[in-house]
Amino acid sequence: MTAKPLTAKQLTAKQHCLAVCAPGVEQVCASELGGLGIRIRRAFRGGVEFSASDRELYNTNVWLRTATRIVVRVAQFEAGGFGELERHAQEVPWERWVAPGSRPQVRATSTSSRLYHTGAIEERLADVAGSGDEAGLLLVARVIHGRVTLSIDSSGAPLYQRGWRLESAKAPLRETLAAAILLASGWDRESPLADPMCGSGTIPIEAALLAAGLPPGAGRTFAFQEWPSFQPGTWASVWAAAAEATAADRPVPRITGSDRDAGAVGAAAANATRAGVADLVDFRTASLSAASPVWVDDGATAPGWLITNPPYGRRVGAGSDLRDLYATLGRVAREHFGGWRVGLLAADTRLAGHTGLALEERLRTENGGVSVKFLVA
Repeated sequence: MTAKPLTAKQLTAKQHCLAVCAPGVEQVCASELGGLGIRIRRAFRGGVEFSASDRELYNTNVWLRTATRIVVRVAQFEAGGFGELERHAQEVPWERWVAPGSRPQVRATSTSSRLYHTGAIEERLADVAGSGDEAGLLLVARVIHGRVTLSIDSSGAPLYQRGWRLESAKAPLRETLAAAILLASGWDRESPLADPMCGSGTIPIEAALLAAGLPPGAGRTFAFQEWPSFQPGTWASVWAAAAEATAADRPVPRITGSDRDAGAVGAAAANATRAGVADLVDFRTASLSAASPVWVDDGATAPGWLITNPPYGRRVGAGSDLRDLYATLGRVAREHFGGWRVGLLAADTRLAGHTGLALEERLRTENGGVSVKFLVA
């Protein structure tokens, strides 16, 4: 493929983008985009469509806390056969995204279409979009009833891979989901926050990043940096703003995490150090029944939030009776954290009912393939 020069119109045009997120998190993700000044096209299950300039696209990758990845829609057309698929694909200005000598990695899905052989779709699109053998960016092809949608990934590694969680406890919570429940909870980022079953520290660390206004995408690279249309000057401006936010000294409430597993607490402390929030989070080894807000606010009684992700009984300790654990959680919330709000992620509302708390659903999504609800009291 011979690279063609990009026109001024191509370089300045708004792009049709999609923030991919976990099902059920769309409204939280849309709210994040709105906070960044992004114009939303529409939200649907598993994603939020929006328009973005290059600067806005770069910015969303750096700042979105709940999106898995950001893709750019490059074409949409009807194709009843491979000939039509290739003909339409050849009209796409691939030179904007695909570097000369590289071949995109194509991921295709097909539903109710004559183009049912996904391997053949992937091979033909890779041939049309690229040249050479060097592995390039991710091209996502979705075919539904003959309607083909082609999208280029701008993120690279999934956005939940912040780069700081190198150590984890059992059944770790994805960073994007931790951010989603924090944003959906109603926590004001000024009140104390505690997680008495913190595992490897994902909820407290994401809370510290959120309260301090630190960009979740700091310190990592993105796929768009390899695009021929990449704008170094624009990126430098975006990165400078992120660096300025990182350097800002903002007041952060006391945030703590505790767990009965000393190994998990050690992993949480190491993760917090890599995330740059070691001085903002206090991790301690303690059983659930010993959790106390005294650790959070040095003896003061200011109310805060207890937000946690208890075991579901499916992956960790499968088959065990967790009713006592949930009952203990409820008792600790009432007796040790009086006046505090409570938020928990639960796969079984009957188990959650053993807390004895008046829980209301704020979010319904999936965690590791398990349907879960975020409940708040």
